[in-house]
Amino acid sequence: MTKVMLGIDTSNYRTSLCLAQEDGRIVAEAKRLLKVKEGKRGLQQSEAVFQHVMNLPELSEQMKWNEHEIEAICVSEKPRPVDQSYMPVFKVGEGLAKSLATYLRVPLHLTTHQEGHIAAGEFTAEQRPRQDRFLAVHLSGGTSEILLCDRHAAGYAIEKIGGTIDLHAGQLVDRIGVALGLSFPAGPQLEELAKGTTGEFRIPSAVEGLSFSFSGPEASLLRTIQTGQISPADIARATEQCIAGTLEKSLRYAVEQGYPKDVLIVGGVAANQYVRERLIKRLEHPAVGAKLYFCDPVYSGDNAYGVAMLGWMKQKANIK
Repeated sequence: MTKVMLGIDTSNYRTSLCLAQEDGRIVAEAKRLLKVKEGKRGLQQSEAVFQHVMNLPELSEQMKWNEHEIEAICVSEKPRPVDQSYMPVFKVGEGLAKSLATYLRVPLHLTTHQEGHIAAGEFTAEQRPRQDRFLAVHLSGGTSEILLCDRHAAGYAIEKIGGTIDLHAGQLVDRIGVALGLSFPAGPQLEELAKGTTGEFRIPSAVEGLSFSFSGPEASLLRTIQTGQISPADIARATEQCIAGTLEKSLRYAVEQGYPKDVLIVGGVAANQYVRERLIKRLEHPAVGAKLYFCDPVYSGDNAYGVAMLGWMKQKANIK
């Protein structure tokens, strides 16, 4: 039977299982978005934990367990690889992983949700960053950070060098989307809505060096919605433009300060095609000289594939 790694990720937004071979090929996966009530902008941890508990048995039925040999299990145990990083949702997946590892008598590897995103980006991008040291931008509903990454045999050493001081990019998208009558999470709908505009209406971004803010742009966009004078499509595009402009300024500054010019962009917001195209146009320009790498949009959102591939990296490096 084919040897596979089982990856498990139970985040704020999705329950995910993945079986992947050492060469990166996915042989089975199952994932489900957590349900958010109409008009709400997120979930309490207790509700998210309950949904994970209910989802995991149902998703497990979709996996091809009997067709493959599980070499080891890897699970995201917390949001980020820093001290005091903790969220109850990740304990659901960790508990399942520990139980299965004990029952199957296979090694258990622990990683983090953020490292899983970076690994998913590296393994699904058209190309991987050329050097072992590169920048990663993690954009989601719970994170908007600029990271200095050092790739090593068992994963990544990560140092946060910049990011938001208040709202995350995904929160901006979801809050504006819900205010426009879209359902949560609003990313794909807001992107579709924005296609019907010329993009003439804009709001300023708030950037200082490697730090940025989305609370000011949120307030400006919400005030604009209340006036009813600007179309929803124009507001949706202005939201995208604000995120793209914010990242462009911060990453330009990073390159000017001597940080690596290879930049991997991951997380749910990174799936937005307008943001991708604008960043490529502005940052891969000869005047800047950056090289951007994007996660496959299918794996930009929360998933267990990156976690599974980190498991293989740790297994090969003999890290318990």
